Amino acid sequence: MRDQIRRSMPLFPIGIVTKLTELTPRQVRYYEQQGLIQPARSEGNQRLFSFNDVDRLLKIKSLMEKGVNIAGVKEVLQQEDLQKAREQQQLQEAALSQPAASKASRSPISDTQLRRLLKRQLSELSARPNQSHLIRGELSRFFH
Repeated sequence: MRDQIRRSMPLFPIGIVTKLTELTPRQVRYYEQQGLIQPARSEGNQRLFSFNDVDRLLKIKSLMEKGVNIAGVKEVLQQEDLQKAREQQQLQEAALSQPAASKASRSPISDTQLRRLLKRQLSELSARPNQSHLIRGELSRFFH
């Protein structure tokens, strides 16, 4: 989540963005007029772009170089935005439902069950000759 916040922070003026994307300032302004990007504005009304904006501009540039017109670029970006929104919603729903589900699905394991599980893992490892495993050393400390 922190990475997403950092990627959306408006940091770059248009001069830096044109160097990063190899687009002209006029192209960047045109894409803004077309609603393909929405850079933040400083108090002095200067455009400030985030990493996400730069990525989006690079995507637009790539699509335009492949011969996709502005209407097609808008459609592709809208579909990607919808997909990202769905994925974000699914992640949030999963995060909200996870604590209750994980508590219900976890049953405490007894010491004897744990020892049996570890012993079985050790025996499976020793079935492979001429291979040393770090886990063997880790598991062997449980047995005397």
